[in-house]
Amino acid sequence: MPTDVRCRMETDESSGVVRLTGVLDRLAVGTVRAGLLARLCARPGPVVADLTGLVMPDPAARGVFAEVRREVLDWPAADLLLCDPTGTVDGTPAWPTLAGATAGLAAAPMAAVVSADFPPAVEAARQARHLVTEGCRRWGLDELAEPGCIAVTELVGNVVAHAHTAMTVRLAPRDDDTLHLAVRDHSSRQPAFAGPAPVDTVGGRGLLLIDTVARRWGSSRVPDGKVVWCVLYAADEAGLGG
Repeated sequence: MPTDVRCRMETDESSGVVRLTGVLDRLAVGTVRAGLLARLCARPGPVVADLTGLVMPDPAARGVFAEVRREVLDWPAADLLLCDPTGTVDGTPAWPTLAGATAGLAAAPMAAVVSADFPPAVEAARQARHLVTEGCRRWGLDELAEPGCIAVTELVGNVVAHAHTAMTVRLAPRDDDTLHLAVRDHSSRQPAFAGPAPVDTVGGRGLLLIDTVARRWGSSRVPDGKVVWCVLYAADEAGLGG
């Protein structure tokens, strides 16, 4: 976990708890943001940030927790919860005790998350499509299997073509009607989408396809790379079918 002289972060590897101690000021915000995003990349599911040992004299710096939560809410099965005895942090679900926060963590279902690591090879797209197809079948989201396969093919293809790094593909349902997909790689190069490509353009349509099948998508800068994610809605497919 990143640390600096002001603020230290310690991870409990047996749980989703990250303990912060020291002083959170504006100079430490980058350290906290990077540490939390790194943990959320590494571990499927919500994370609890324990602020019991953290002094937060700067109200503006406290906004880092809501910022991180906004960043990850569309990732598959990701969320940030707080143990905040001070009750001064807004924009993030919080409990005054660690027991309460970990109970909230335990209430978040993890069985639905699917995650797999792949090398930057062409066959990774086929394996990722298999994950999506099986996941949609298991979760009763069969109507999202085809658009999900389109999206994950393009996400993985971008890593193979441009990032050239190992990748993690992760997917999860939410609220019984959405599929959240994400691919994490280790390149800082961000995807760029400038709208529909001219009809005589060869290639360069991957993000256009994702923009077509997903209601929303985006890219999050994280330590040592990025997470590119998208969200697909069963209702959108039902509308097309009608």
